[in-house]
Amino acid sequence: MKKLPAQRGRVAVIGAGPGGMAAALSVHQAGHDVVLFERYPHARPAGNILNLWPPPIKALGLLGVNTEDLGAPCTSEFRNARGRRRVRAALPEQVVRDYGGGFVGLLRPELYERLLDALPEGVLQVNHTVEHVEQDENGVRLHLADGRVHEADLVIGADGIDSLVRRTLWGDSPKREHNLHIFGGYTFDESVETEPGMCVLSHTRTVQGSWTAIRDKGRDGHQWWLLEAFDASREFTGDLHSNATSLGQAFALPLPQLIAATDPAHVQRWVIRDRKPLKQWSKGRATLVGDAAHPTSPYAGYGAGMATEDGYFIGRRLAGVDLSDYAAVRQALDAFEAPRKPHTARQSRQAYALGQVFHHAPRALQPIRDAILDRTPLMQKVVGDSTPSSILTQLGEIDRAEARFTAVLGLGESHDTAP
Repeated sequence: MKKLPAQRGRVAVIGAGPGGMAAALSVHQAGHDVVLFERYPHARPAGNILNLWPPPIKALGLLGVNTEDLGAPCTSEFRNARGRRRVRAALPEQVVRDYGGGFVGLLRPELYERLLDALPEGVLQVNHTVEHVEQDENGVRLHLADGRVHEADLVIGADGIDSLVRRTLWGDSPKREHNLHIFGGYTFDESVETEPGMCVLSHTRTVQGSWTAIRDKGRDGHQWWLLEAFDASREFTGDLHSNATSLGQAFALPLPQLIAATDPAHVQRWVIRDRKPLKQWSKGRATLVGDAAHPTSPYAGYGAGMATEDGYFIGRRLAGVDLSDYAAVRQALDAFEAPRKPHTARQSRQAYALGQVFHHAPRALQPIRDAILDRTPLMQKVVGDSTPSSILTQLGEIDRAEARFTAVLGLGESHDTAP
């Protein structure tokens, strides 16, 4: 029998993205009552293309999410526009085997569907907009748009880069414009020949052009994206597919063919922006996860993954905690965020720096930069070697969290040991 807390706590999660759904699942497994508020009629993904590293895949499996055949296993490489390799991010064979690849390519809607399938009935409450959050040492009150007030012992803000919870805790702060934008799309056209099992990130002097294998509902395909400098204060009025086609011509095969094979309806564009990392996430009976805490450039390839990890870890830290006890709540929230902040801040800073180096370097310095990247091991050390190290560290953190969790709840062996 599962040993639950002496008193079941009441937790409210705001925002049904990967971080919010993962948090709801983990909190539920910890034995507390949880409600997940989503303002839209359904949990909807922002965009289509997505990649996941092994730690979020491991976390998903432990949360009871079906990870079988979730995406296409890939090996990641940075290359120059002619196809010459600059960086290879290689993980140990056992990690690749256990988690379906060093880097997994998929479409975002399938991740949402699998998370939704795992949520217990009644947890997700759609069409519920939270307009105001207030708290004291005794509890939290969420004021909804329909006039109702929902009371809880703790609130988790998983409500994105424009988070109401973040603003309530720490005030407003300006977004940091990267002055970059992305065109991205996907195709299941089987006529384009590619290197199997690859994620290739290539660069000209000013543009990133990338592609990766994907799996979606048993189908093999590819996703691609192109990233360039763009003044965020300007309005974009061009045709998405045409712009992507033009930018893609500078890159080695198969990127131009993948773009040509893509239905224009499957091409999207978005502007890159973030916020500087917070020094503290939690205050009182409230904390943050995902983009609410650490919005990160896609250069990290880790936004949804870090949000999923956050959701997993917050529930594990709440296991066995009496949420009516303010001091116990504060201790749990501090313990949750302490190891997460350096990891997520590092990813955010590195993603921002890479965007600046590749897309905002002065023209006179671009040839020097490219010569260094082509002829020295600098980028391999900065990205290729550090990324696997960070991944292994996070896998170890999950192992330790799961050991604490099972011990606190008296589960013996983990209730779900799927990778």
